[in-house]
Order: sequence, then C-alpha cells, then structure tokens
Amino acid sequence: MTDAQLEHKSVLLDEVLGFLELESGSVVIDATLGLGGHSEAILQISDSTLVIGIDQDAKALLLSGRRLSTFGSRFRGVHSNFADIAQVAKDASLASVDAIIADLGVSSMQLDDASRGFSFRSDAPLDMRMDLASGRETAADLLATLDEEEIANLIYKYGEERKSRRVARLIVEAREKGQPVRTTGQLAELVEKAVGRARKDKIHPATRTFQALRIAVNDELGILHTFIQDSVDLLQLEGTLCIITFHSLEDRIVKQAFQKLSGKCFCPPRIPRCVCGAEKRVEILTRKPVLPTEAEMNGNPRSRSAKLRVCRKIAH
Repeated sequence: MTDAQLEHKSVLLDEVLGFLELESGSVVIDATLGLGGHSEAILQISDSTLVIGIDQDAKALLLSGRRLSTFGSRFRGVHSNFADIAQVAKDASLASVDAIIADLGVSSMQLDDASRGFSFRSDAPLDMRMDLASGRETAADLLATLDEEEIANLIYKYGEERKSRRVARLIVEAREKGQPVRTTGQLAELVEKAVGRARKDKIHPATRTFQALRIAVNDELGILHTFIQDSVDLLQLEGTLCIITFHSLEDRIVKQAFQKLSGKCFCPPRIPRCVCGAEKRVEILTRKPVLPTEAEMNGNPRSRSAKLRVCRKIAH
C-alpha cells in the first residue's frame, strides 16, 4: 500500500464532517474503517475525541491502525463486521455514542488487490470475501453449486442485470463441460459474451454481475437492516448516523429504513392501525441524498455513484 493511497481523501469527507457537528470529547464509531480517512479527519477535530473503527478486512485494519497510531489510545481498531456494532460497543464498555458513520463501498485497496477477486481488471481467483477468515463461500463456490435459476435470480436481484438468465446459462454450460468459472477473467469474458458490449459503453458489461456476487457472498444487504436499527439504538439523543452508499439497492434500504424510523408507515392504506413498526425516533437531515461535487468526482472517479444520507436521533 503506497503513501498516496493512504493519504487519499475519503468520499464525501467534508459533507460527513459538516453533518456530525462534533464537540470535544465525542465518541464516534466508524463502522467501515477501511484505510481510516474518515476516522483521521474526525480525530483531528479535537484532542479528546475517541473513535472506534470496525472493519472485517484484517489487512485494512492493519494499515489503518498504522496510519492512526499517532492518535494513541483515542483510536481503537476492531476486527468485526459492522452488523455486530452493538456487540463491539458492549465490548468497549460504551452504552451510547455521539455519532456513527459507514461508507459501504469496496475500498480502492480491495479493488486493486487482484488476489481478492473483486475486480475484472486482472485474472485472479474468484473470491470476493471481505473477511478472508470468515469461512463464507467464495463467489466461485456459489457459481459451482447454485443451479441455473438460482444464479440468474441472484444476478438479477443484486446486480439488476437484465440479461441475467443468459449469463447464468453460460455459467452452467461451462460447468457442465468441466470448465467451472473459477477466475475473474473467466467470468468477465463469459458475461461479456452473454451481454455484449458496444464501443460507446463506458461501463464494463460484467460490472453488474460482479456487484451481485460480491453482495451475495458478503450478505451486504441482509446485514444492512440490522446495522441501521442497532446503530440508532446505540446513539445518544441528538446523535447522528451517516451512511454512504454506492448502488441503488443499498440506497433504497437506507432511505426506507430512515423513513420508517422517522415515523412513516409502510402498511397498506386499508389496514386500520400500523403494524409495520414505524415509530418516530429520528429526524432525517437529508431530504434527498447528498452527492459529491463535480470537483470531487473529477478527482476521484470512485465517488461518482456515492450517496450520503443522514439522520439524527430524537427519541429512545
């Protein structure tokens, strides 16, 4: 990992700091620590700020710990999944915190590490696990065991790929010929064959399929519901929750979860009373998601799909 990568500015950093409005002595959980960019900026606000950083990627935890070592005991890194935020807080003897942030994107470090299998830029084992010690099935394992319909449904549901059935058919055909898809290069080539690619296309045709497999391997959408609920429970009154998403499925979950926590009922109109569990516990601070500026997008292409949503806790 180069110094330039470690010093790279985190997505929507200024916007996140503006919403947090932290005072001296604040306690913050960075639920997706990554390389520690957001945590570093928060720790620089006050000499008495404490940050707990969570990451399921052991390598990211090691590198961010090195970066934030100058802050001493004011930073603590924890190897865990952000869905376990309640247990992490309990283990740290924290009954409540002032703010929680989460950047749900795959880090540049993970994308650039070919061995992790997140990218189709180079040929590598099709892994895609955020936590290599998790014992989860790899993306290659899923493609080797799921049937054609299950693969198609997965790619359509999580990747919104319209030609998911054609992709699934070619994956299974390759498997039946004794050539199971085991590498990123194999999968990218197969998807491009199934989907097609015009010269004007800026996005690689395999992008949606790779996204779908990554989400499925790490159960990213399933754990997001738990994370949001537990985060609001953990916040102090007037505490702030900031979540940055990078694709529509995540953003939709965050938007609807915030709406429900702000008291919006999602029950059918003919039901006489609310049974969906909506209750007014937060105030939504972002009527529409906050997007990166043109300058940030030009300087960091990864930020182009980023959306920030923020809420403040107003009731227990």
